Amino acid sequence: MRKLLFVVVCSLLIPLTAKAQKPSKPNASEIYEAIKKLNFLGSVLYVAAHPDDENTRLISYMSNHLKARTAYLSLTRGDGGQNLIGPEIRELLGVIRTQELLAARRTDGGEQMFTRANDFGFSKHPDETLAIWNKEEVLSDVVWAIRKFRPDIIINRFNHRTPGTTHGHHTSSAMLSVEAFDLAGNKNNYSKQLQYVDIWQPKRLFFNTSWWFYGSRENFEKADKSNLLAFDTGVYYPSYGLSNTEIASLSRSQHKSQGFGSTGSRGKQKEYVELIRGELPKNKTNIFEGIDTSWNRIKGGKAIGNILNQVEQDFDFTNPAASLPQLVKAYQGIVQLEDEHWKTIKSEEIKKIIAATAGLYLEAVATEPTATKGVNVSFKIEAINRSATTAILEAVTIAPIGIQKIVEQTLQNNIKQSFELKGKVPDDFEYTNPYWLVEEGTLGMYTVKEQKRIGKPETDRVIKANFSVNIEGVTIPFSREVIYKTNDPVKGEVYMPFEITPAVAVGIRDKVIIFANTTKKQIPVIVRAGQANIKGDIRLSHPKDWKVSPERIPIQLTQKGEEKTVMFTVIAPDIQSEGFIRPIVTVNGTTYSDEVITMDYDHIPFQTVVLPSKTKVVRLDIKKKGQHIGYIEGAGDVVPESLTQIGYDVTTIDPASISSASLESYDAIVVGIRAYNTVASLKFKQDYLLDYVKNGGNLIVQYNTNRRLKVKDNLGPYPFELSRDRVTDENAKVTFLAPDHPVLNMPNKITEDDFKNWVQERGLYFPNQWSNEYTPILAAKDKNESLKKGALLIAPYGKGFYVYTGLSFFREFPAGVPGAYRLFANMLSLGK
Repeated sequence: MRKLLFVVVCSLLIPLTAKAQKPSKPNASEIYEAIKKLNFLGSVLYVAAHPDDENTRLISYMSNHLKARTAYLSLTRGDGGQNLIGPEIRELLGVIRTQELLAARRTDGGEQMFTRANDFGFSKHPDETLAIWNKEEVLSDVVWAIRKFRPDIIINRFNHRTPGTTHGHHTSSAMLSVEAFDLAGNKNNYSKQLQYVDIWQPKRLFFNTSWWFYGSRENFEKADKSNLLAFDTGVYYPSYGLSNTEIASLSRSQHKSQGFGSTGSRGKQKEYVELIRGELPKNKTNIFEGIDTSWNRIKGGKAIGNILNQVEQDFDFTNPAASLPQLVKAYQGIVQLEDEHWKTIKSEEIKKIIAATAGLYLEAVATEPTATKGVNVSFKIEAINRSATTAILEAVTIAPIGIQKIVEQTLQNNIKQSFELKGKVPDDFEYTNPYWLVEEGTLGMYTVKEQKRIGKPETDRVIKANFSVNIEGVTIPFSREVIYKTNDPVKGEVYMPFEITPAVAVGIRDKVIIFANTTKKQIPVIVRAGQANIKGDIRLSHPKDWKVSPERIPIQLTQKGEEKTVMFTVIAPDIQSEGFIRPIVTVNGTTYSDEVITMDYDHIPFQTVVLPSKTKVVRLDIKKKGQHIGYIEGAGDVVPESLTQIGYDVTTIDPASISSASLESYDAIVVGIRAYNTVASLKFKQDYLLDYVKNGGNLIVQYNTNRRLKVKDNLGPYPFELSRDRVTDENAKVTFLAPDHPVLNMPNKITEDDFKNWVQERGLYFPNQWSNEYTPILAAKDKNESLKKGALLIAPYGKGFYVYTGLSFFREFPAGVPGAYRLFANMLSLGK
C-alpha cells in the first residue's frame, strides 16, 4: 500500500499494519545450525539480472546444507517489471522488489547485493542492454561485488554464450560475470576500488544449467554431462522440519509483486552446474573440492577452529548457555585475526550466537516513528539476560544522536533492565531514503557516487544503539537498530523503522494532470508538518507558458503530523503543451520541496521514500464520445484515474456482480492489465461481457500473458492466440495498417506525432494469430526483427466492438504521454 504524505491514496486488500523487521529470536536448533555455519569458511556468489531470477533451491542448498556464506548478486532492482499488488511502478516498484529480495534471503539464508544498473524494461539483445546500462560501470560494480564478497565459487543463472535468445538483461548478467571473474584478481583493473578492498580471484565459475536450456528433457538426458556437477537439492533438514525445496518455495513466494507464489515440494531434486572457469572437481558432487573451508584457511584460525568444533560437538540443546565460556574464548581469538575479511564476518556471526545462547535481548525503541533534523528525541532501552551466565551492561551509546550512558549494571538472570535516553538529531543528518534514489539517474543507471555504498541492498541505518556487555569477563559490543514499536489490537506487537524525514513534506496527489476540456483547474497541494510550529508560505513553480494564482499562500501548522490542503488555480495555454509544476514551501528562509511516500505491504517492512515533489501537467488537444466507463481491475494500474482526468465518469465493476443487466448503462468497459491472469471469477462472467458487446457495447481488453489464463476458449468473440511478441523500443516506428479505420480518425486524428515520447516500450504480449474478423490496426518492430502486427486488434461483434490491445497504456498514462490518451479516447469512442 502506497501513501503520499502519510495519507492513503489507494485502496488495497492488505492490512494497514506498518512494520519493520522483527528482531531475531533463535531457538536451540537454530543456534546449533548457526554454530555449524560459523565453522564453514567458504562462500558462493550467485549472479543474475533481476529479482526473481535467482534459483532459490540452489541458494538455500548452498547456505543451509553446505553452510556456505551465499549471496545473490542481482544486477538490477526490477524497476521495469509489472506490479500485481499495487500501483507502484518504476523506482517505487524497485524499492518493493528490493525488499522482496531481502525477505527471500531471510527465508533461504542468503545475502543480497546489487549493481547500479536500472531495469529499463525488456531487452532483446545484450548489445542494447549494455549500451543503455553503461557496460563499463556495471562491469566495475560486478568486479566490486566479487572483491567485496570474495566468493570461492561463482554461479551464473544464465548462459553467456547465447546472446539474442533470451532477455538481454539475462545474457548480459552472465557475460559480465564471466568477464569480471577474469578481471577481479588483477590490481590494474579498477584500481580505485583498492582503497577499500583487495583484489580477489574466485576459484571456479559455473553456469546453473538445466533441461530448459537444452530445449527439452529428452535433449538434456542425451547431452554430455562430463563438465557438469550435480546436487540433490531436495535434502531434508530435521532442525527446521523442512526440505530444502520447501524453504526454496517459501523464499520464491516472497516475490509477491510478480505473482510468484510457489507450492512447496518434497523428495529428491537434482540441480546441475556447468564449469565455465577453473578446475573441474573430481568429485562431481563437491563444488568446494580442493578449497579449504575450515578455520585452517586463515592465519591464527586453527586454535579457533579447535574450540568451535568442540562447541559444535558438545552443544546442549536443553542448555545452549553451557557453550558460552568457549564461545567467548573463540570470540577473543576471532577479533585478534589479521584477516580483516573473515574477522569482520565471523565476529558478527559469533556475537549473534553468543547473544542467542545467553538469551540476551537488547532493544532501543524510539518514542515516535519519525523525527526531523535538529529536534530532541527519546529512546526506551531494554536489556535482559535470560541465562545463568554472568553479564554486565557497561554502557549504551547512540553516537549520531550524541548519547552515551555509563550503566555498569549486572544483568541478573531473567531480570529486565530498562531506562530512557534522550538526545538531539544533528542538523546535517540525511533523510531516511533509498541511497540510489537520492540523485537523479539515467534510463539505464542509478547515480551512486560513494563507492562504499555501491551494491548494498539498502541504506545503512545510521541511528543504532551500541550496547557494551561484559560476558564471562570479556566486553563485547552489540549493535541494534533503533526502531519504533507499538501495539495493534489485532496484530499485537508491531514494528516500524525509525525514520528521519523533512520538517515539511509537500506534494500533489496526482502525478499527471490532464487539461482536456478546460484551460483552468483547481490543484490541491497537501502540506504536512514533520515537526511542530511550522509557519511560512507555499508557491508553485511552473512552465513559462502556464499561469498560477495566487503567487503564494501563507501556511501555519502548529502540531507535528498536522496537514493542510491549499488550492492553486493553474491555467494552461490554449495550445497543446506540457511541463512540470513543483510545490515549494519556505519556512524561515529554508525551502522544502520533497514529498514523503510510504508503502505498507504485509510481506515487507514499512518503506519510506523521500522524493522531489513534481507533477506533470499536459494541455491536451483531445475529443471524446461517450461518458460512462466501466472498469474491471486487473493486476494494478492507474487507467481509471487517467480516464477520469480527461473527463470520463469511471465506475469500478466488481466481477462478482457482472450480469447482463448490470452492464447496460456503460458506454464502454475497460478490462485492466492481466485481469484474465489474476481474476479467476472472470471465466464465469466472460459470456456476459461478450453479450454486452453483441448488444452494442464497446469492450477494451488490455494485455494478458499466455500463461495461467483463467479464460482460454472465449477470450474474444472470435479466436486469437496470445504470444510473447513485444516491441521494447519505445521509439520504434509505428506503421498504420488500417489508416482509414475509425479508431485512427475519430474523434481524434491519430498521426505519427501521437507516438512520440512514449516510455519503456511500445507494448507486450501481442497476439500473433487471429481470425479474419479482426482488423490489425498498428504494427511496429524492434531492430532486426519482423513487423509485429498484433498491437491493436478490433472486431465488430453484433452491434458493438471488441478491442484487444497489448500497447502499454498502463505505462504511458502515468508518464502523461498525450498520444496515448488521444488513441485510447478513440478506442472508447468506437461506435458512438
